[in-house]
Amino acid sequence: MTDIISKRDGRGVATLTLNRPGKHNAFDDELLSALLTELSACRDDEQVRVIVLAAAGKSFCAGADLNWMKRMAGYSAEENYRDARAMAWFYQELSTIAKPTIARVQGATFGGGLGLLAACDIVVAAEDAVFGLTEVKIGLIPAVISPYIRKAIGHRQALRYSITGERFGAEEALRLGLVHKVVAGSELDHAVEMLCRELLENGPAAMAAVKSLLYGANEDDLQKEGQFTSGCIAEVRVSPEGREGVAAFLEKKKASWRMD
Repeated sequence: MTDIISKRDGRGVATLTLNRPGKHNAFDDELLSALLTELSACRDDEQVRVIVLAAAGKSFCAGADLNWMKRMAGYSAEENYRDARAMAWFYQELSTIAKPTIARVQGATFGGGLGLLAACDIVVAAEDAVFGLTEVKIGLIPAVISPYIRKAIGHRQALRYSITGERFGAEEALRLGLVHKVVAGSELDHAVEMLCRELLENGPAAMAAVKSLLYGANEDDLQKEGQFTSGCIAEVRVSPEGREGVAAFLEKKKASWRMD
């Protein structure tokens, strides 16, 4: 079974679907690499005018895959840095691709999954969707996604939700600016279709110019932030607390700092 299902219609709408429903579409380096390959193909295809990022099953994206976390737990600081830099590059490519992107969100979206939303241009969510920057629960931090989260919801809100790790619903995500539109689950496809129609009425070069206008001046900053945040997560992953937190999570045990 392929991790990414790519479909294109005759109008130029490309739909990239995360296809790990049994794992709640949790991602690893291989899935991100496959998604980057599909994004690059869409970028280079002049027929593609709109990109929709969707997910199969009950959840949009549960964050990092358990098997990937097990591998990362054994990585050196240098290996963790290389791994994080690849992830940072992916998010930068998703955010700055010169074509409009729409995220279609249902169910749970946690951790790095929120980075996918924050890096997309427009986000439509089902009314029962649930979100959370839950990394701190296992002694980690939302490092490489933090520039995109901060741009989406602002510094103060990014700080709050990154520190608490609390979960929040679709209406709160709408209030924060992470999500642009909330609809009933049965209306998700219709809402995305209406947005696609709206975007297809616009000049492709003009929309690309808008993204260049808003991102171009900050592209160097994104690269610098990617280097910095990659170093941050590499250090945290190999720290005593980071290793303990990941191990406790994988072994379904309570970390030493937990009070419950």
